[in-house]
Amino acid sequence: MARYIFIIGGVMSGIGKGITTASVARILKSKGFRATCVKIDPYLNVDAGTMNPIEHGEVFVTEDGMECDQDIGNYERFLDENIFAQNYMTSGSVYLSVINRERALGYGGKCVETVPHIPEEVIRRLQNAAAKTKADFVLVEIGGTAGEYQNLVFFEAARMLKLRDPQGVIFILVSYFPIPKLMGEMKTKPTQYAVRVLNSAGIQPDFIMARAEMPLDEPRKRKLSVFCNMHPEDIISAPDILNIYQAPLNFEKDKIGHKILAKFGLHEKKNDLADWARMFRRSQHAKKEVRIGIVGKYFGTGKFTLSDSYISVIESIKHAAWEQGARPEIHWLDGESYEKDRRKMAKELGGMDGIIVPGGFGARAIEGKIRAIEYARESLKPFLGICYGMQLAVVEFARNVAGMPGANTTEVNSKTKYPVIDVMADQKEKYLKKDLGGTMRLGAYNCKLKEGTIACRAYKTTKISERHRHRYEFNNALKEVLESKGLVASGVNPESGLVEIIELRKHPFFLGTQFHPEFKSRPLNPHPLFREFIKASLKNKVKKNDKTHAK
Repeated sequence: MARYIFIIGGVMSGIGKGITTASVARILKSKGFRATCVKIDPYLNVDAGTMNPIEHGEVFVTEDGMECDQDIGNYERFLDENIFAQNYMTSGSVYLSVINRERALGYGGKCVETVPHIPEEVIRRLQNAAAKTKADFVLVEIGGTAGEYQNLVFFEAARMLKLRDPQGVIFILVSYFPIPKLMGEMKTKPTQYAVRVLNSAGIQPDFIMARAEMPLDEPRKRKLSVFCNMHPEDIISAPDILNIYQAPLNFEKDKIGHKILAKFGLHEKKNDLADWARMFRRSQHAKKEVRIGIVGKYFGTGKFTLSDSYISVIESIKHAAWEQGARPEIHWLDGESYEKDRRKMAKELGGMDGIIVPGGFGARAIEGKIRAIEYARESLKPFLGICYGMQLAVVEFARNVAGMPGANTTEVNSKTKYPVIDVMADQKEKYLKKDLGGTMRLGAYNCKLKEGTIACRAYKTTKISERHRHRYEFNNALKEVLESKGLVASGVNPESGLVEIIELRKHPFFLGTQFHPEFKSRPLNPHPLFREFIKASLKNKVKKNDKTHAK
């Protein structure tokens, strides 16, 4: 039978529940157990697909096409395993299931109530995730914090599951310990209050992960032990770290894995975080610097939003750079400003070793992005275009090389003479019906690679599968003329003929993907395309340095 570990936030959100969940799962896996992670979001959105990435963070897509919270991406990266749709739920999806079941007389005429029927649906989903993954441990991250009203039904589900199996459920509270600047002293009272709130919901934490700027000292552990009804050794220090992949190694210093197994009456089968430790050491010892420019929009809102909006891209760059002994320096470049100032663009892009135009939607800043792509093409700067970035690379090539003035994507200009990117046929009807939630081309699709291309060299095979999230596609009606001018469709879906990857001849690395390669990159297994992109960027850096020395 699966054991359940609920991870709950105290005091404030955004302090690392997802990383804690992923880290504990990695530790349990290193001890010979099968672990999986489930994320519960308290939103009434049915999935994350309609949430604004600037506000909520990246929309991550699973192999089977679920649009979900970015924490699912962290789970995959830490476990080095795919997480599927059954491991994600929102309040909206849970309530919708209960209502649909009631409409179908699934409750046999009973009065359907928030409690117990909503918690029972949550428990059913958790047990389904356990069964499908054959997990020994199911780690359940509940979004938000202990005191939020919308989380009560999830706490109730956890309490009911604990009541049914007292030896099969434990609770971890991830709580922040503030250090007011004028006082200079770490305060425990907010965490004490969070524990009381949980107690009022019938939940007693088994562990507290003490998030703070610095390690938690022994006197505070003893104080928390008294006021939170816990053993001091079950209060784990979790100070700030610069590299999230250090978290499992830090937690194991306090033997968190051994302590969790002891709570369940289990013994570790092995103890092996060696590969993880090697990866972390590589990241720490990386000396070479590689400067990567990411050209986008909304960058005036501050870096704190960008790290969430593009988290998988950022992590993919890190994975590939660390493997090659390089330290990535990421620069956020405002594409909108390039529409007015070419000199600024040339100066900024000239200082980069490689350029990425990531995914996105809408017309804002696209002319600036297209200019940046033109610069990368003409200056032979390594370029990687992802989803929308690939589409705009096709637009740029069509306009400036293939003799198609005004070429565009119909997402921006529906009346363009040269619609090199057009809405997918099955999406037009959905647009008319406003059937927009969960209806894009989502999840993993096959792709056949052309031999002798950059893509084929990177993957070392001609058959791949990658994850998608888009409504627009390369217009095959214009494929022949574009290819005659030097564009290479190096990857094509064998079932639909959809162009998945484009490249340019006579360029060291110019590649765009309709899919999102960042969703499949792992710290222990960097994505092939990011690996090749970083290699090309490092070569570009060497050439640039050689020219400098020659002068």
